[in-house]
Amino acid sequence: MNDFLLSILLGIVEGLTEFLPVSSTAHLRIAEALLNFDLHDSFWKMYTIVIQLGAILALPVYFWQRIIQFLGTFPRGERGDRNFITHPISLTMIAFVVTALPSWASTKLIGKNLESLTVMALALLIGGIVMWVVDAMVTRPRVTHMEEMNLPQAVWIVAVQILSAVFPGTSRSMATIAAGQLAGLSRPAALEFSFFLSMPTMVAATLYDLYKTLAPNRNSAMEGNLAPLAVNTHQWILLAIGLVVSFVVALGVVAWFMRWVRARGFAPFAIYRILLGGTILFGLGLGAIK
Repeated sequence: MNDFLLSILLGIVEGLTEFLPVSSTAHLRIAEALLNFDLHDSFWKMYTIVIQLGAILALPVYFWQRIIQFLGTFPRGERGDRNFITHPISLTMIAFVVTALPSWASTKLIGKNLESLTVMALALLIGGIVMWVVDAMVTRPRVTHMEEMNLPQAVWIVAVQILSAVFPGTSRSMATIAAGQLAGLSRPAALEFSFFLSMPTMVAATLYDLYKTLAPNRNSAMEGNLAPLAVNTHQWILLAIGLVVSFVVALGVVAWFMRWVRARGFAPFAIYRILLGGTILFGLGLGAIK
């Protein structure tokens, strides 16, 4: 396949799936299997990190008014009933720290699971069932706005989200949304917290991955490091295309998804996960997918 077309397609896949509860990691791995290219190739490995940064940029652009609003009301909140611990900004940062430490400690296990389509397929399938059940079960949320969240709810959501890091295919947003609904959050409140938590979490994880990938290391061959990596003009263009495409697509997806959940549930995404996970397992069983 032409490199420019491949870059566009991968940018679309990343932008479409990064913030929907369907797992971008699993979809990129599936794209690798279907399009017959190597994500372990030094350039394409860096490429997947760069396009994720493009998707991340969509969040502060879309939520810039909410971010300014939260900063302006810190720490007392809009209603004056928040404090330094319970303000949405504080809850987001506490949740980020609680997420980051176990995820960093589980780096080797995560890397091992990233190689397994079976793990991803099972995570898609099981996560879809859980998401469908939770969405049908929670009909009367106690918290309708992110500003009403408390610390135990934030910590609970993060504890569940750690699973999404350990088992690729679970989906960070799926784990956050389902956990939020179980904690009494409405769909929009759970989704908004998922997006806000994604900002520091994804920036830190992506920059760490980029550092690990490019930083010189005496054991670079064993560690999978790429430094020193020479990028030519053609590859810079591919990186730029992927970054821009993933940003534009992700921005549209975030705007659409926020509107969707205010009127509808998550059942269609759960069904998609179940069908996709089952299809991958079937394909692996037949040897059609490797």
